[in-house]
Amino acid sequence: MAYLKKMFSALIRRRFIIVPVLIGAIFGLEFSSTALVADYDLIIKNGRVVDGTGNPWFYADVAVKDGRIVKIGQINGSSAAQVIDAKGLIVAPGFIDVHAHAENIAGFPEAENFAQMGVTAIITGNCGGSWLPLGEAFKRLEQTGVSINVGSLVGHNTVRTRAMGREQRVPTPQELEQMKSLVEQAMKDGALGLATGLIYVPGTYADTDEILELAKIAARYGGVYASHIRNEESQVEAAIKEAIEIGEKAGLPVEISHFKISSKKLWGASHRTIQLVKDARARGLQVTVDQYAYAASSTGLETLLPSWVHSGGRAKAIERLQDPATRARIKKDMIEMLKNRGQKDYAFAVVANYSEDPSLNGKSIKEIARLARGKDSLDAQIEQIFEMHTKGNPSSERSAQMVFHSMSEEDVERIMQQPFTMIASDSSPRRLAAPGVPHPRGYGNNARVLGRYVREKKIITLEDAIRKMTSLPAQTFRLRDRGLLREGMAADIVIFDDKTIVDRATFKEPAQYPAGISYVIVNGQVVVKNGEHLRARPGKVLYGPGRPGAEALNADR
Repeated sequence: MAYLKKMFSALIRRRFIIVPVLIGAIFGLEFSSTALVADYDLIIKNGRVVDGTGNPWFYADVAVKDGRIVKIGQINGSSAAQVIDAKGLIVAPGFIDVHAHAENIAGFPEAENFAQMGVTAIITGNCGGSWLPLGEAFKRLEQTGVSINVGSLVGHNTVRTRAMGREQRVPTPQELEQMKSLVEQAMKDGALGLATGLIYVPGTYADTDEILELAKIAARYGGVYASHIRNEESQVEAAIKEAIEIGEKAGLPVEISHFKISSKKLWGASHRTIQLVKDARARGLQVTVDQYAYAASSTGLETLLPSWVHSGGRAKAIERLQDPATRARIKKDMIEMLKNRGQKDYAFAVVANYSEDPSLNGKSIKEIARLARGKDSLDAQIEQIFEMHTKGNPSSERSAQMVFHSMSEEDVERIMQQPFTMIASDSSPRRLAAPGVPHPRGYGNNARVLGRYVREKKIITLEDAIRKMTSLPAQTFRLRDRGLLREGMAADIVIFDDKTIVDRATFKEPAQYPAGISYVIVNGQVVVKNGEHLRARPGKVLYGPGRPGAEALNADR
C-alpha cells in the first residue's frame, strides 16, 4: 500500500489526470456524486409549482443550471450542488414589482426590503422621475452589483427639468426637441418606456400634446407609457381618459400607476374607472394598471399645496408663502382641494418622515396643529402645512414624506380582482432602520396580498395573485425571459408557505419583514434563506427593446 501511495503521488506531481474513484479505492476515501461535476446547480424538490400563468398548481421538481431553469418535472437520480426540499411549500416565479422608486439603490444595493417580500425584479423611473442619462446609471449598477434585477423607465419630469427647469409654461420648439432627444437616447440606452408624474412639478405643467410627442418617441422603440395620472380624486375619470388618449394616438401600451380612488366623495366609483380601462381594451389598446394592497397612499407634503405655487422651484414657493395676498389665495385653493378630496380637514394626512422635527413622525397634520398651535381649526392646520413646507429639508423639493389615508377598502378589492391589475409597492429600497414611519407597503406588500387577500378574504385565488406579480408584469414590460417557471427561463424563484405567509408591517410599526417566505432566488443564486439576506448580488440590468441587441443581451446575462 505504501508503494502504491508513493506511485500515485509521483503521478500527481507529473500532472497526470487521476480518476477520482480509483484514488478513492486506493486511499480508502468516500466520494459522493457531488464530488464529480454536478448535473445541476440547484434542484428544488417536492414543491407545489404555481408557474405564473394563472393555471392551477401542480407537483414538480425544478432544476437550475447557470442561472436558468433547465428542467421541470420528476427529477430522480441527478446530482446538484444544492438541493432544497420544498415539501408543503409553494414554488413560484420571483415577483416583479413594476412600480418602484429605486434611484437610491446605489446606497441600498441589496434592496433587502424588496428581496424579503419575494421580489426578484423591479422597474424604477416611475411617476416622472428617473436616472438621466440612463446608460451611465446602468453601467454603475453593473459595476457595483445588486441583489435583484432592475429595469427603468425614463421620467418625463426629469427630462422636462433638464430641458427647461421647473417653469410653468409651454416649451419652446427647441426645448421640445431637446426633450425628444433625451427620451430617444434613454430608449436607446434600454429604457422600458416613458413615465409621467402629472401631479408633480414640473410634469403637472405639461399639456397632453407635449406628453404625446414624447410618447411617440418611446413607441418607436417598443416602449410603454406608464403614468401617474393628472388627478386621482374628483377628476380621476378625465385623467384616465387622457392617459388612454395618449396611448391610442402614440400607438403604445398604457400602464396606469397605483390605480385608485383618492376622493372620499367618490368612494365606490372604481366600477366606473375600471370600465374605462375595459372599454379601451375592447377597442384594442393594451391598458394595464398597478396597485398596492392598502387603502392609503404616500407622497410629499408639497402636494397639499396648489401646483402653481411650486412654479420655479421650492425657493419660489416659499417666497409666495411670504406674500399676504398670495398666501390668502393659496389657502382658498387648498380648501377647494380638500372639498374635492371629500375631506373636511387634514386628519387623513399623516407625517411619515419630517427631518426638521422627527417628533412629528406618525402624527396627522390635525394632531400636529393642536400640539404646536393649541388649536386644530382648519386655518391652524393650513398654517402648520405652510410652516412645515417652509422649514423642511432645504436640499429637496420634498419638505416631508406623508401617508394619506384617503381610499376605501371596497375600491382596493374591486381593482385587485381585475385581470389587468398588477401588484406593485410604489416603494424605494430601504432597510429596517429607515428614518420615520414610512408606508408599510415597502415592507409587506406582496405578502399582504397572499396572506390577507388570498388566504383570509379570498378576494382572488393564489394562482391569479401570483400571475399578477409575475407573468403579467413580464408581459406588460416585455421581459421575455422572466415571470414564468418554464424551462429556459431565468431562474428567478420564490418559495413560500401559503398557509403562513403574512405581512407584519403596520402603519404604526412598518419596519417589519414578512413571515412565511423561505427562499428567494435571483438568476439561480439564493439571496434570501429563511428570513436571512445572504448579501449575494446576482441581479442584472433589464434592458428595454430599444437598446441594440437587448433581447440577446438580457438572455445571455
